[in-house]
Amino acid sequence: MNYQSDRLGQIPPYLFAEINKKKAALIEKGVDVIDLGIGDPDLPTPPHIVGKLVEEMQNPANFKYPNFIGCLEYRQAIADFYLRHYGVDLDPETEVLALIGSKEGIAHLIPTLIDPGDMVLIPDPSYPVYRMATLLANGQYFDMPLLKENNFEPDFSSIPPEVIERSKLMFLNYPGNPTSATVDIDFFKNAVAFSKQHGIPIAHDSAYNMVTYSDYTAPSILQVEGSKDVAVEFGSLSKTYNMTGWRIGYVVGNKEIIKALSVLKSNTDTGQFTPIQKAAAFALNSDQGCVSTHNGIYEERLAVVLEGLTSIGIHVEPPKGSFFVWAPVPEGFTSTGFVTHVLEKTGVIVTPGNAFGPSGEGYFRISLSVPDTRLIEAINRIKESI
Repeated sequence: MNYQSDRLGQIPPYLFAEINKKKAALIEKGVDVIDLGIGDPDLPTPPHIVGKLVEEMQNPANFKYPNFIGCLEYRQAIADFYLRHYGVDLDPETEVLALIGSKEGIAHLIPTLIDPGDMVLIPDPSYPVYRMATLLANGQYFDMPLLKENNFEPDFSSIPPEVIERSKLMFLNYPGNPTSATVDIDFFKNAVAFSKQHGIPIAHDSAYNMVTYSDYTAPSILQVEGSKDVAVEFGSLSKTYNMTGWRIGYVVGNKEIIKALSVLKSNTDTGQFTPIQKAAAFALNSDQGCVSTHNGIYEERLAVVLEGLTSIGIHVEPPKGSFFVWAPVPEGFTSTGFVTHVLEKTGVIVTPGNAFGPSGEGYFRISLSVPDTRLIEAINRIKESI
């Protein structure tokens, strides 16, 4: 008997859950699998952050139910970080909300702001949760193509008027997943102007804001004058401090949107474990040398991958942010065909571009989440297979 709802029936299996199944099957067969599919940092959480967690675990007062909106220490640390890094003032009481990872907050934001049948503007390609959470909320989505010739930025002028009329939310994501694209503040100025013109709030997913290279600094949408009228920004400690399993993030910006989201969250979860929040506050407030160190490691890995791809005849413009490489598939392959070929012939897992949306066809994504030696081995295997 089928017990699931029709709504759930719209949702395909989660991409990375399927990848993990294939990975487990290959390992069981004795294959030396190199997983370049998922963006889960292999570098450890810095010791000083782990130490702070251990310290906070010794305080029994921290074992009680957490504050629904997040402990003040964590919210204040986020506000302080935004002031230091972006020059943006935030009220920790009304413009900051703690999340159990940014994925949770993004998924909960959609039913907070849309009703059944409403539309959500979604970058294409993009993080799959934007689409899936929209379907789970009985909404509809409109794909905004991110094309190389447009620097992987959406063309707001190409969105049909009837779609704009029905749209209640727009997602943006820079540095981008999966494209690794980056933008400057002028892009966000245009996005905020479009949002205000049409009354469509913006949710900017800034999970990779601190994973940047050379002299590039990723801007915040909240640096745009008047952006708090229409925008919220999601952040995560997962990639910045290698804390993916800790499940700690935040959303900042428009106080009405944050208040509405807090109502939904207070009725569906009880917040993140307080010691994790306090360790996250410590991470934001302490020396940031570990971030530069980790970015240096990713940049070295990036150089290895780009050189290896070039030797295969695959040319990629060096990205300025994220730890992904968004590469065109070799001639004669589709995205799925290439990824399947690589997996079966080499035991290397990469992600097909079309898994992130229709405009991802013709691309594949590599994660820089394994050491140099494994990246070199993976590229050599791929090179021998094609």
